Amino acid sequence: MLLFDALGFHWNRLALPAALPVHSIERVCFRFHRMLPEFVWDAGVLEGNPVTFPEVKTLLDGITIGGRRISDQEQILNLAESARRLLAMVKTNQFSLRKQTFTELNGIVARNEALEWGVFRGEGQEQNYTPDVGLGEHGRHTPLPTLPGAPELNRVFHEGTTALQACPPFEQATAFFLFGALQQFFFDGNKRTSRFMMNGVLMSHGIDAISVPAARAQEFNEKMVRFYLNRDATEMMAFLAACHPDTADASPR
Repeated sequence: MLLFDALGFHWNRLALPAALPVHSIERVCFRFHRMLPEFVWDAGVLEGNPVTFPEVKTLLDGITIGGRRISDQEQILNLAESARRLLAMVKTNQFSLRKQTFTELNGIVARNEALEWGVFRGEGQEQNYTPDVGLGEHGRHTPLPTLPGAPELNRVFHEGTTALQACPPFEQATAFFLFGALQQFFFDGNKRTSRFMMNGVLMSHGIDAISVPAARAQEFNEKMVRFYLNRDATEMMAFLAACHPDTADASPR
């Protein structure tokens, strides 16, 4: 109960995979590097970015593309740079579930896109505006208010990450993604940054990273709306498990 209280949501632990195959850090990093264009494209689609997969590959090759908004191209390049930075962290054993890592990745993910990036809401110049998340016909999800110095956000982050330390890697990783998405620590890029953190946890434990396929974007969004509404993470965690490449080798508890 202390874990669920600290995070602000709950889930059925018996419904999750008992374990996922564990590989060497070198192996999971190699796969992540090889799949980088797919990971970036999938993440872009979840954000409604219209850049196509061939165009993503072109951008990652350092070639600009015509007929696309600069902001769309920049979002793709930010995602790619964030992925490369995450990969470097994992390879050098520098990744950890801490604020410094979280804010560094957000500083790349949301660069030139958010009101401010790389700091918790309230730790920069803007100390009053509180963003919310649109839930369509269900209204909006409003997180903790933005306050000067972000005292509540820092408290919640510390208590949440401390509680997560006792969780197995898959639970820790997916719960952190949903924790970041729910609490909205940043003005923008919360889900993107939190998914990078999720994959950092997985790869640091020798587990392959998860990418939500572009073809399942609508399903992802629908399940996220239900998570915001009922604070039950079971469905989203099962969905993320189904997106994992080794799910076929994992058996439920």
